[in-house]
Amino acid sequence: MNRQTLKAYYQLTRLNRPIGIYLVLWPALWGLWLAADGVPPWDILGIFILGAIIMRSAGCVINDYADRHFEGHVSRTCTRPLATGQLSEKQALGFFVILALLGLSLVLWLNALTIWMSLGAVALAILYPFMKRYTYWPQAFLGAAFAWAVPMAFTAVQNQLPWQSWLVFAITMVWALIYDTAYAMADKADDVKLGIKSTAILFGEQAQWIIGFFQLLMFSGFVWMGQLFGLGGYYYFSLMIVLGLFGYHQRLLSHKDPSLAFQAFLNNHWVGLVVLLGIVVDKAVN
Repeated sequence: MNRQTLKAYYQLTRLNRPIGIYLVLWPALWGLWLAADGVPPWDILGIFILGAIIMRSAGCVINDYADRHFEGHVSRTCTRPLATGQLSEKQALGFFVILALLGLSLVLWLNALTIWMSLGAVALAILYPFMKRYTYWPQAFLGAAFAWAVPMAFTAVQNQLPWQSWLVFAITMVWALIYDTAYAMADKADDVKLGIKSTAILFGEQAQWIIGFFQLLMFSGFVWMGQLFGLGGYYYFSLMIVLGLFGYHQRLLSHKDPSLAFQAFLNNHWVGLVVLLGIVVDKAVN
């Protein structure tokens, strides 16, 4: 395998653009800290960090395979390896299988319930990329795929699935509707031409305000989460920062500029990190 091919595989995983890893990892770490009521076991923490990197990479590969006939017509994606022919469809599918098996092998170190849960993660990773052809809500499927790490975190630590874990799952799904709608706003013109569906197209001119509604819904979920898990002042201080970030994202979206909508998407991962820091510090102090 020559250097150019290796570079193409690397580009296919988008490890050079780690935003997707953060969007998967921060909610997974929320779940681990909440499930453990503090610092989770180090081996489980390591498995989830590696798993987030590997499964996000696998998700990028299968996404590019699903979009292989569209990417060449979109300015932002026309240089990706499948669009340019640097890699074949067969190579991409084979690479996805390798990454998925590698991710599953990590889970084998965990309990049986978490192993069974991991099959749902793989199924959602495969399902999501194809949904944009059939529904205007592919962002909801992305949210389910990214949020699936949350209940897995609870089963890994507690070997059970408490109902409270599904609140954190739901918060993460709402978050995906926020940031991935902003992402879709950046691609809206190309998506309309290609017949690709998204919440940005569905919401139309009201997209900014509907994102605002989802931001309020997410914030309310965070408040409820704090009450359920006995979080204190440091956590609620982090939520005040989150409100400021939401306001900044609204300002970016108000310009109706695709590049600023994409900037709002990129900046969203700070929401997840700030909440994580609030949880970690609160649990450490209290």
